[in-house]
Amino acid sequence: MERKPEWLKIKLTTNKNYNELKSMLRDKTLHTVCEEAKCPNIYECWAVHRTATFMILGDICTRACRFCAVKTGLPTELDWAEPERVAETAEKMGLKHCVITSVARDDLRDGGATIFAESIKAVKKRLPLCSVEVLIPDFMGSYDALKIVMDAKPDILNHNVETVRRLSDRVRARAKYDRTLELLKRAKEMQPKIPTKSSIMIGVGETWEEIIETMDDLRANDVNILTIGQYLQPTRSHMKVEKYWHPDDFAKLKEEGLKRGFSHVESGPLVRSSYHAHEQVQSAQSHDQKVAEA
Repeated sequence: MERKPEWLKIKLTTNKNYNELKSMLRDKTLHTVCEEAKCPNIYECWAVHRTATFMILGDICTRACRFCAVKTGLPTELDWAEPERVAETAEKMGLKHCVITSVARDDLRDGGATIFAESIKAVKKRLPLCSVEVLIPDFMGSYDALKIVMDAKPDILNHNVETVRRLSDRVRARAKYDRTLELLKRAKEMQPKIPTKSSIMIGVGETWEEIIETMDDLRANDVNILTIGQYLQPTRSHMKVEKYWHPDDFAKLKEEGLKRGFSHVESGPLVRSSYHAHEQVQSAQSHDQKVAEA
């Protein structure tokens, strides 16, 4: 693998927070996308901010996206007690913002939507003041599955477009660019007051113009929050990095996103969908309040 530039070097920090959080998650038999997807920010989030993104519905994904390190295969796990364990752990962590994602479960009739909904309700019951963000799969375009999640009223609905239209079929397994846009549009139609969010991963062969077009597509479907990060090859068997974008490029992309009306744009080489999620929701709420007052 090509040597990473200086701005992608990560400081490994394990302290009491990190070890406590790891032990807590193990005790409750919970998975995190932080570990499963080899997130570069795990040390900062766990050790410094004491935050983690819960990954429900097991740790085996029915899809095999070329950029993702999560295990793929035929899942066997469907644990109806999982939502309560997520809520218990969120309570112990004292979370003010809880992020829940999952593997893709195309083997299930509802794609796992019911477990998502139960997890939202369980966290809100234990932590009424905690906002809940869900990062969902596309449920193969099922309107009914999406409605199950939206009826549980998460505080943010997140679904990632991941890449530009031209590269979508090559980068993502079974997911479709237009299906992603349709899901985000439908989510806003179902619950207009719930902010929607999406993420673009760059460095897989896209052009600047294509990134801007993807931003425009997301805004055309009323997406509120955008995150942009650098793709990093997790193993030699995954697709290669085509380009390491410079931090100055990420700063310019943030400006472009804000000009287009996103209420918050998190853009940087190490940014991932849930990176600083607790700050994103506060920023988006502040922006929307200013717009309403104006």
